[in-house]
Amino acid sequence: MSNNIVRGTMLLTGATFLSKFLGMIYVIPFQELVGDQGGTLFNFAYTPYNIFLSISTVGVPLAVSKFVSKYNSLGDYQTGMRMFRSGIMLMFVTGILAFLAMFFSAEWLARSIITSKDATQVTTEDVALVMRTVSFALLIIPAMSIVRGFFQGYQSMGPTGVSQVIEQIVRIVFLLISAFIIVKVFAGEIVTAIGFATFATFIGALASSAVLWLYWQRRKGDILKRAAQQRQAPADIPTVDLFKELFSYAGPFIIVGLATSLYQIVDMFTFERAMTDVGYEEGVWQTAYAAFNFYGHKLVIIPGTIATGLSLAILPALTKSFTENNRSQLSHQINQALQIIFVLVIPAAVGLTVLSDVAYGSLYGMEHLDITGSILGWYAPVALFFSLFTVSAAILQGINEQRFTVISLSAGLLLKILLNMSLIHTFGAKGAIFGTALAAITASSLNLWRIKRALNFSFKQTLKRGALVLIFAAIMTLVIVILKLLVGMFVPYEDSRGAAVLMLTIGVTIGGGVYLWLGYVSTLLERTLGSRVRVLDRVFKR
Repeated sequence: MSNNIVRGTMLLTGATFLSKFLGMIYVIPFQELVGDQGGTLFNFAYTPYNIFLSISTVGVPLAVSKFVSKYNSLGDYQTGMRMFRSGIMLMFVTGILAFLAMFFSAEWLARSIITSKDATQVTTEDVALVMRTVSFALLIIPAMSIVRGFFQGYQSMGPTGVSQVIEQIVRIVFLLISAFIIVKVFAGEIVTAIGFATFATFIGALASSAVLWLYWQRRKGDILKRAAQQRQAPADIPTVDLFKELFSYAGPFIIVGLATSLYQIVDMFTFERAMTDVGYEEGVWQTAYAAFNFYGHKLVIIPGTIATGLSLAILPALTKSFTENNRSQLSHQINQALQIIFVLVIPAAVGLTVLSDVAYGSLYGMEHLDITGSILGWYAPVALFFSLFTVSAAILQGINEQRFTVISLSAGLLLKILLNMSLIHTFGAKGAIFGTALAAITASSLNLWRIKRALNFSFKQTLKRGALVLIFAAIMTLVIVILKLLVGMFVPYEDSRGAAVLMLTIGVTIGGGVYLWLGYVSTLLERTLGSRVRVLDRVFKR
């Protein structure tokens, strides 16, 4: 089972990573086209969109994954199919309602975000426009997500992975082409380009739906055959009771899906106000906001793709082990999930911190690097706590402790709300990062405490391997710092974008290589992933 988790994790992580990587790469030409003004507008549209999306899906797609996995493990395939059909109809309705709510509340939201009457670069009318254009995606994505959750319940991760990648590719192609034509060919306004860029989400969702439909056509024969050949009678549960059970799983999934967006929406309503209060000009706070909540965030969530893939892959397996009361298997799966996060996310976050200046400069340009590079450096470590929250929440879902995620996230969010303005007043733009870090640390720590309490679970093995990871990450950091000193003697990577790209390449290649070598020769990677890493066998030839 552990190898199934690893395979599912690697598939979903690979697909999610590729999707996020494309999402990071397209931002490079996108930033050249629309600048910090466009990045700020783009984020102002997507943050409330993510909130409405999470509310419209009400956590149902992942809850369907758990629901189907549970009843499949009991041999009741027909009940899973029944929920699948009902869930799609529900998501069509909630998607339409969410679209209407976002479309017609856009102007009110925009006035709440832009409070300065002197704003000229980003106005309330601009923000309302881009919110309305992105809202059309809500008509499709909720129902589409149900299909992904259904396949995951069968521990089939391919449809989710492939559809994510196709959705991202189509979205990015439409986004970049439309922005280029508007800005460069017709010399149009930035706000028009951002309007088309946000509408690209709707186009990508159409492409993803087409991919999932093809998967369904190929696999429905086998799925329907299982249901038809079911030996036992399906569970005699009224539809109302089925939905009650589903929503008992689904509620906390809303919280998990909303986590990062909720932190961002606090910044969206407080950042401009707090930065203006302490005397920062419009151009400065826009640069800082774009670096933190849009351009920099694209880099920080890359390590988090591991957690996203892992949480999607582990939930059906954990549910099965818990339903069968296989406690030894359950304990092993939880340990493995947490160790994968430590082994893969910690070095990525540490490396991004050390290389933050050259990473931001390489991808988004050297302008204002004293602000943007520093912001990314402070923000990068938060990736670990985002990841821990995502995976620990999935574990709580698997052991029927999902309600606690509401408490943990609420505690973190309350800290963010109460302290965000004060932290920004005290530390400037970095204060918003500190607020998010405090919130994520609080939420993830509470989740881990609940896992220990509910299962009498021991973190001893995980902490031992975590300590080893920190030692290896410290060695990697030392190597990168020495490399920066040596390369800096010959290459002006602080001033030249080309030189920054060279320094980033050297740092990632050698620093990452050192960490992988240490993890390989110590058998840390092998013990964590459950099998030999064949690619590294060929590279290091142990």
